[in-house]
Amino acid sequence: MKLLIARPMTPVVEARARAEFDVEIRENTLPMSQQEMLSALAEFDVVVPTLGDQFSAQIFADAGSPQCKLLANFGVGYNHIDVQSARAAGVEVTNTPGAVTDATADIAMTLLLTTARRAGEGERLVRAGQWQGWHPTQMLGHHVTGKRVGIVGMGRIGQAIARRCHFGFGMQVAYQSRSAKDLDFAAEFTPDLHKLAASVDFLVLAVPGGAETRHLINAQTLEAMNLSAILINIARGEVVDEAALISALENRQIAGAGLDVYEFEPKMPQALCEMENVTLLPHLGTATEEVRSNMGHMALDNVAAFVAGRALPNPV
Repeated sequence: MKLLIARPMTPVVEARARAEFDVEIRENTLPMSQQEMLSALAEFDVVVPTLGDQFSAQIFADAGSPQCKLLANFGVGYNHIDVQSARAAGVEVTNTPGAVTDATADIAMTLLLTTARRAGEGERLVRAGQWQGWHPTQMLGHHVTGKRVGIVGMGRIGQAIARRCHFGFGMQVAYQSRSAKDLDFAAEFTPDLHKLAASVDFLVLAVPGGAETRHLINAQTLEAMNLSAILINIARGEVVDEAALISALENRQIAGAGLDVYEFEPKMPQALCEMENVTLLPHLGTATEEVRSNMGHMALDNVAAFVAGRALPNPV
């Protein structure tokens, strides 16, 4: 069984991969090209792809009958893989759920607090040597404790964010999802997204990517939000219509945004970069060594099960 890992991994994951498998680890940190993906499907039995490796329907059509029989995705999100086309070509797909939950929820809170309290803007002020000292009306931001937060998507990550908001900051939690959840804390189920958007101080996105959620947050949703509200996105960039968000921010329809993902990442609109009321992070949701190692081990667990002929731990 020949294994290809599409990106460099943490040392412990690479060491395990080399010890257990006939592995090739791609050194390039950029997404695989179309030709690289076709070669991977033709020459390897298992591939560990990740975000940006666009295994589209066209790739599988061009691949014909691939040698590869498993895409063990590194990451919980797999909207970059056309799962239906993969299965039609005889390729199973797995992911790494659970390993990313707490780290991603932590980044959501980082964005929420940083944007609300203007921390990024304040740091830039200090670094530029322009801070003239404390005074009673200096850089007044938005209070977080006790405010109302809306969570869009109440899966593992959404619930982890909601718990931090409820137990950590005494926030009133409301949420929108396909169905009401049995939760161990108070939270109001609001099935209508626009009603949720209109009722909260912070709107946090925690839905999967893909066709069903593309531009879920559009001009109409942003218009429904309060003038003082802040949007937080730790989901997938395409969940937000980026042009509509820029327009809403420029026209002060909302107070700010905290973003860890972008519609066309890593390309960044200059308009967003120039806005002081926007916090921009370089997709740091799972960026701790412990979490990335756990993700790598989970991906390799799926590989090991496949090689041994056992049931896949995390099929999608």
